[in-house]
Amino acid sequence: MYNLNEDVAFERLKDVQREVENSRLMAASLPGIWTVARRLGAAAWRSVALAVRRAAPRRPIVTDRAA
Repeated sequence: MYNLNEDVAFERLKDVQREVENSRLMAASLPGIWTVARRLGAAAWRSVALAVRRAAPRRPIVTDRAA
């Protein structure tokens, strides 16, 4: 005859195994950390490139002061 504590422990073991399997399946479906880092780096690079852009320098205005 099983003890109540053994039944509870066995149910907990099954729950833990189910959680581990679910986390393994979720981890397999997520992109790798390097892919995420590469995407974030590319986005940051584009942001910096847009922030650095400046208007073209204007040509100096020549005034004729002699006239």
